[in-house]
Amino acid sequence: MKRKIMAVFGTRPEAIKICPLVNEMKKREGLQVVVCVTAQHRQMLDQVLHTFGVVPDYDLDIMKDRQTLFDITTGILQGIKAVLEKEKPDVVLVHGDTSTTFVTALACYYLQIPVGHVEAGLRTYDIYAPYPEEFNREAVSIISEYNFAPTPLSRDNLLREGHKPERIYVTGNTVIDAMRHTVKADYRHPELDWVGEHKLIFITAHRRENLGEPMHHMFRAIRRVLNEHPECRAIYPIHMNPVVREAAEQELGGCEQIHIIEPIEVFDCHNFESRAYLCLTDSGGIQEECPSYGVPVLVMRNTTERPEGVAAGTLRLVGTDEETIYRVFTELLEDEAAYKRMSGACNPYGDGHACERIADILEGKPYAPWEP
Repeated sequence: MKRKIMAVFGTRPEAIKICPLVNEMKKREGLQVVVCVTAQHRQMLDQVLHTFGVVPDYDLDIMKDRQTLFDITTGILQGIKAVLEKEKPDVVLVHGDTSTTFVTALACYYLQIPVGHVEAGLRTYDIYAPYPEEFNREAVSIISEYNFAPTPLSRDNLLREGHKPERIYVTGNTVIDAMRHTVKADYRHPELDWVGEHKLIFITAHRRENLGEPMHHMFRAIRRVLNEHPECRAIYPIHMNPVVREAAEQELGGCEQIHIIEPIEVFDCHNFESRAYLCLTDSGGIQEECPSYGVPVLVMRNTTERPEGVAAGTLRLVGTDEETIYRVFTELLEDEAAYKRMSGACNPYGDGHACERIADILEGKPYAPWEP
């Protein structure tokens, strides 16, 4: 008899990392797959679903304009109960650290349904950085029956917290699997034609804790560096959040060296990253993706739950202070040796076979833990 696995996700980052797993599980004779999306992010989620050819069985469609954490939490909790009671899955898979992840795991706990946590064990140990993600992932770990840790360090975090070793599986990160199917040598895009032979600086910025003055500091530093380095051109696919857009318009508007564009599909995003000279971000996933292409990443946050990249030399934490971002960004453009040290560092996040390992575990097959 097939095991029924329900995958629940609702944001673009989750979808990028869980859709390849959904497609892998659908190949397995021992698994029946049900997909439920919350649409915590509507448009950006739909782009990823289309790219990977994943059609949800259920769509809670909870997104509201200027939604708060209260809106998201209550919307999911009220909508997911009926789906879980109808389907009665053997395991529910959630991913990472979003509100969708936390609320779905909570609903499963109330109904005593086992939870499988993909990308388990990432930690900053500061529940307000990133906010609310750090609380979400720590809480989900308490509930999870299956902890799919992407790296040995993530496993070690879980072990130190007292989680049972037999419930922890080191699989690598599924985002590396996703990139195997998206990056193309013959990829073309009008924005890349605009960049031409210039150095492409790829930018993402949206984190909740960076809204307000921190984001203005980030954008001011970026503009200063671009003004001083005409060899660079920057592309910033901007988040849908109107607060982010207002800050970007105030600080970056009118800068001829940067194109602020609408959100792009994961297919485009991965291909832009692979062609970038440098990335500045406050995102999580990009910290894992860019090192696969030898692209240095400046992380505009004070903490990261992905310290493997910092230790390997692929990431540098620069915080949100304007002068710090300006100084380090400038250094990597002007100091060739510093740039080469980062671009030549190895990727510590996976080998592209994480989805296969997770599907094997759910089918009850033997698996070999991933080691970098």
